[in-house]
Amino acid sequence: MSDKAIITYNGQSYELPVIEGTENEKAVDISKLRAESGLITLDFGYKNTGATTSAITFLDGEEGILRYRGYSIEELAESASFLEVAYLLIFGELPTKSEFEKFNADITKHTLVHEEIKNILDGFPSKSHPMGVLSSLISSLTAFYPESLDPNRSADQVYLSVIRILAKMPTIAAWAYKNELGHPVNYPDNSLDYCSNFLKMMFAIPSDVYKADSVVADALNKLLILHADHEQNCSTSTVRIVGSSHASLYSAISAGISALWGPLHGGANQAVIEMLEAIRKDGGGVQKFMDKAKDKDDPFRLMGFGHRVYKNFDPRAKIIKKAADSVLAKLGVNDPVLEIAKGLEEVALSDPYFVERKLYPNVDFYSGIIYRALGIPTQMFTVMFALGRLPGWIAQWKEMRENNEPIGRPRQIYTGAKARPFTNIGDR
Repeated sequence: MSDKAIITYNGQSYELPVIEGTENEKAVDISKLRAESGLITLDFGYKNTGATTSAITFLDGEEGILRYRGYSIEELAESASFLEVAYLLIFGELPTKSEFEKFNADITKHTLVHEEIKNILDGFPSKSHPMGVLSSLISSLTAFYPESLDPNRSADQVYLSVIRILAKMPTIAAWAYKNELGHPVNYPDNSLDYCSNFLKMMFAIPSDVYKADSVVADALNKLLILHADHEQNCSTSTVRIVGSSHASLYSAISAGISALWGPLHGGANQAVIEMLEAIRKDGGGVQKFMDKAKDKDDPFRLMGFGHRVYKNFDPRAKIIKKAADSVLAKLGVNDPVLEIAKGLEEVALSDPYFVERKLYPNVDFYSGIIYRALGIPTQMFTVMFALGRLPGWIAQWKEMRENNEPIGRPRQIYTGAKARPFTNIGDR
């Protein structure tokens, strides 16, 4: 088999190397194509363009495979804590006991945020979307830690920035939620694990004793792991391209949060709940809407089924379905919207139309159900997604910087007006 691809243009041929990844993925290396031929490639949305090589996450949508650093998502979700997975993604290997103890202790030391961040938070109206609040407050960390702006920081200084954002993101996310409610904020309780601490900051009422339910904390741990990284998606690519300018880690993560905020990216689980609410308002007829989903002429779109990347099944969905069942059983939630969700799931898993097309419930379907059962408002769903995706963003930023990748600078094909003379306003 040839290890080169040949492009012929204007009677001249150009040889391009073909590179192969560790999982046999192949790519044509076009990095010298423009210099040699004057040609660039055009790929709207970069659907077929590899912008980098990466050792972090492997995804095979055809086979339904997702691995972090070689470890299957199934094993990690079953046996690991979220912070173990964060360490794995960021540093390349699962931590030893002593490494994890230090990592966990370092994070615990930095969960508090500067009190002046509360002043910034107080400037946001209570109607502010929590994703906007989160992005702004994460970006503001550059003001409190100006040394993070130095592109030539030592490895120890980079580590400190990593620890700070992992530690402070749950605090800031919970505060964004409290701001939306108009409630006083809760401070971190460092006697608790990462997930339980976050739940307490979200839901504790002052003067009340709060203890996170172990089933709920375990479900949140799994959700965060399942969302921790997903290869070169929109927000991850945003983090890498912003970071390629040598912007600080905080600035790059803030940009990633803004990219995730878009309804075509991080808003899928919110769209699931909005769809279920619409079905409830219509009368709750599950079969009616499943029939509408089958009708190609009907504008109704079934949210939370199938996946843009996974053409077989979403491996994360199988994992989180069990967690969703456990949460619903433990909390005993009586919610007509969740009953509709169960009905849709039952039909989709048995109806030949959906089975043959592999339109199975995906991770967004089940995560929306869990968040709804926990009483988390839909506007906070994407914040929860961002909290989970944080380690992946950090790992991608760190890898890009350590590989000394050049600043991102996509090309374009210009389609505007040709050169023309300027005319004075009176002559137009």
